[in-house]
Amino acid sequence: MDDKPHRAQAAWPIVGLKDHKAPSVFRPESLLREARRQRQLPLVAVPEICVLDPDGDVVRHLKRTGAGRIYEGWACYHTELLAFDLDGIGEVGIVGCAVGAPFAVLVAEQLFASGCRLLVSVTSAGQINPIGPTPYFVLIDRALRDEGTSYHYLPGSTFAAAPDMSLLDRVERAGRSLPEKLHRGSTWTTDAPYRETEAAISRAREVGTLAVEMEAAALYAFGTTSGNSIVCFAHVTNSMAQTEGDFEKGEADGAKATLALIAAAARGWSVSPTAS
Repeated sequence: MDDKPHRAQAAWPIVGLKDHKAPSVFRPESLLREARRQRQLPLVAVPEICVLDPDGDVVRHLKRTGAGRIYEGWACYHTELLAFDLDGIGEVGIVGCAVGAPFAVLVAEQLFASGCRLLVSVTSAGQINPIGPTPYFVLIDRALRDEGTSYHYLPGSTFAAAPDMSLLDRVERAGRSLPEKLHRGSTWTTDAPYRETEAAISRAREVGTLAVEMEAAALYAFGTTSGNSIVCFAHVTNSMAQTEGDFEKGEADGAKATLALIAAAARGWSVSPTAS
């Protein structure tokens, strides 16, 4: 019996046999070049500050109120980029509904290749360790790596930490005056929300995570290897539908509170010498 398929399978673990310092053959710049050619788009940089909005609530709010406009120079095949003016900050770009680690990092790679300098991700999350009534925000300082994407950027470890803790310190200070409570702590990033079993939740609780989400570990791993500025927030809105009336985010589906949070993150970043 030919055991080659079995040997090949054994030699392909997700956390091993990867040269994390080796350059990729397929680069976001190359994809963007071809997308611009095929779609006849100009070579235009995206706003320096961009946002990932996995739930799409902020994007829908901007469209509904007429505050967002399509950014015609965005060359991504899979998403559209809206631009809007954020009080005291200037023009900001936002991509909606990039849910999950692989999609979030795919878009993040392309945003930074297109001129982004700060990426803010605000994703809804389920409560793991209760620290108050929902909704509230968590400034994520590290994320439990229970997804696959981060392992292509960093060797195996339990957590992926934020790339720049001094940036998080500044963002935390800027967020102290927000109307919705901002906490700081760790989350659990999973690829499989419908496999959040009692045992898995218990393990995540035991290592101190505050909430479960789907993007932060991979975004932080990418940020660490690339040197890009990324700040991830969890908007804790639910207890995984264990009670009636879950998933309530507040006014405008949480969009107004999220926009205030994004502005605070931008202010924290702007005081850095590298942001000037």
